[in-house]
Amino acid sequence: MPLRRGEDTASRSRPDGLPRLLPTGTTVPEGLREHLARHGFVPYRDGRLQLAADLRAAGLTGRGGASFPVYRKLEAVAGAGGRPFVVANGAESEPASSKDASLLWLAPHLVLDGIQLAAEAVGAREACLYVHETHGNQLAVAVQRALSERWPARIDRVPVRLAGAPPRFLSGQETAMVNLLNGGLALPTFAPPRVFERGVAGAPTLVQNVETLAHIALIARYGAGWFRQVGTQAEPGSMLSTINHANGSVRIIEAAVGTPLRSLLAADLGTDGTDGPAQAILAGGYHGTWIPAPRAAGLTLDNAGLCSAGASVGAGVLAALPASHCGLAETARVVRYLALESAGQCGPCLNGLPRIAAGLAALAGPRPDRRVRADIERWAGLVLGRGACNHPDGSVRFVRSALTVFAAELKHHERGVCSATARQPFLPLPSGTAVTDEDWS
Repeated sequence: MPLRRGEDTASRSRPDGLPRLLPTGTTVPEGLREHLARHGFVPYRDGRLQLAADLRAAGLTGRGGASFPVYRKLEAVAGAGGRPFVVANGAESEPASSKDASLLWLAPHLVLDGIQLAAEAVGAREACLYVHETHGNQLAVAVQRALSERWPARIDRVPVRLAGAPPRFLSGQETAMVNLLNGGLALPTFAPPRVFERGVAGAPTLVQNVETLAHIALIARYGAGWFRQVGTQAEPGSMLSTINHANGSVRIIEAAVGTPLRSLLAADLGTDGTDGPAQAILAGGYHGTWIPAPRAAGLTLDNAGLCSAGASVGAGVLAALPASHCGLAETARVVRYLALESAGQCGPCLNGLPRIAAGLAALAGPRPDRRVRADIERWAGLVLGRGACNHPDGSVRFVRSALTVFAAELKHHERGVCSATARQPFLPLPSGTAVTDEDWS
């Protein structure tokens, strides 16, 4: 039975093991009654920043890619003055990721609890949940249904509205999101001011990824010690990850931070006793890093473990590229997409990324000029740190790792040979995405 309002939710039996975030054995969105039976009512603290100490003790960092300490974000927004605004970022623009969509679909009330607790912590009176607006979007409908369940039950103290994000790669970037919510286009803007200083309607704005907010809701109920029962000392807790296997299947898993990649990608890396089909692992998504499969087998799912390979957890994406596909061709295709998805507002995106994309397309073809690689490296150095947002930097990280990991394949191409046996693209891109300049609008 659900808890009675006012009952101490910390006294409930704490869930053991994983998963923590997602209900098991179902593909149906969890309704309010089931959510309350599982977790109880929202454990409000009745004061600004009362929750920050618990989040600091828990060591929770953002699960949207930046891994920034959550308590510090709350403190910055609460201390900025005025009446803050809260935005829950569910605009999962990374094509290889679907972990946020899965969380919002299966456990919407856990995210909505987190929004309420974050709003209370910073003193906000308004909040919004930002998700992609696509025709016939079942996810948005399901989230709206969850919101409509809560207000009559008087669970929420702050009204939450649903805001739609256009289907663009950069629409989930926090300044682009704030720009859209202020009536402009979903394009990144130059900082300062930072959104925690002046964001939606000029108010200090807290932007948190939806998975982060769900973790806040759990920590508020079960405590920092419970959260730290899994993970590492430096990076505690669990995280959702989208795993794109070499056989084309995709699954969403919740794993303890620090889990060995060889256990998450056993069939891909050959650590299950079979011959692994993967030649390389992409960690962190399309702003992430390629890692040779043998090296990936010795790494762990945490920033401390991945940094030795120049990688990070990023958007929580792991993609196993099968040996049957050309790593250069896959990278060139994705970088073309990234170039076309840029805002086109500054030199690195307007000029740099298109040139890099064209250079990669040449490398992916037969007998490329050997000067092209040097050109790409030079262009990559010119765009770093010069954009209005991190899009050029993330794209260059992806490109540079490909040039290193697929160096042997490049030598094949220089001799007019490609080792790939499959011609169908492997890495996912949105259907109907722009693939040439003429497709861009």
